[in-house]
Amino acid sequence: MTQELLAPTSRQMISVFFLGCLILLAISTVYMSKEMYRPSSHSSTRKVTTMKELDEKLNYKSRTAVETQTAWKAPIMWEGMWDPLVYDRVHMENQSSVALTVFAIGRYLDAYLKTFLVSAEKHFMIGLPVIYYVFTDQPNKVPLIELGPHRYIRTIKVERHSRWQDICMMRMKTISDLIETELQHIFSHVFCFDVDQKFTGRFGSEALGDSVALLHAHYYKLPKNRFTYDRNPKSKAYMETGDYYYHAAVFGGNWQNVKKLADECLANIMEDKNNNVEALWHDESHLNKYFWLHKPTKLLSPEYCWDNYLNKKDILVTRLEWAVKNYEKLRTE
Repeated sequence: MTQELLAPTSRQMISVFFLGCLILLAISTVYMSKEMYRPSSHSSTRKVTTMKELDEKLNYKSRTAVETQTAWKAPIMWEGMWDPLVYDRVHMENQSSVALTVFAIGRYLDAYLKTFLVSAEKHFMIGLPVIYYVFTDQPNKVPLIELGPHRYIRTIKVERHSRWQDICMMRMKTISDLIETELQHIFSHVFCFDVDQKFTGRFGSEALGDSVALLHAHYYKLPKNRFTYDRNPKSKAYMETGDYYYHAAVFGGNWQNVKKLADECLANIMEDKNNNVEALWHDESHLNKYFWLHKPTKLLSPEYCWDNYLNKKDILVTRLEWAVKNYEKLRTE
């Protein structure tokens, strides 16, 4: 009788203990890896290129068939514009570290999560400390995968909303809360991904920046009047025009800017909900509005999220590819 009464409390204490240990492990992992990459005193006279100088030295003329720089001088990252070894060295010396957030809710977990994580271990930010934050309604089904040095997975249980549209939109609150409570104390950069994708090539330190947006593979060659912005004046996502059409499947930056993005998008989403309005493409519509008002400092070309059903005329390498979609099955409520 006594054991039965004490068992739940003991399990709770054990869970809290192990959670604390896991967070401490992540912090110590990042700290040790930063120490490992710290330049020695013997190299203090050697000029170390800063992260800002890296983007200034990009070879913008190497890709004449595509746009490589925005009107506000932000680079658009295409294969052939940079030296990956130089980017990796500088980010190691500057102690960059990356948190990746991904949501695997309902049937999306079984269909996509293992492929996403295994492929990320082969291609995502290799050489830098990385933590995968997996948000799911089924923590017990998150697959165990082999991780490289200084890489870690943390699973966080979240509520499963009845509508997939609400899952897409409410991830902004979850990301903001994570940065506020935990992530800002550990990692310098944050990348947010959709789970129905597979890494197929280097997705490395060249993608890091203060505020990073992705050009949508279906729109990067189209005229602006073809962009599917939200055209409803009642929505906070309403846009008459814009610079580019950005894909919400990938966005990132330093943790400060990602939090600002998540907070502003969330506020606009909630105002729309209070007014019984829903943006055309949900969180993606609000993301496009945010980047129209707050210009990203770096754009990723469609190499970083490619749809293989499209013509690859401009694509020399794919780094992340769309998985085969079966929305009728996956989004069944």
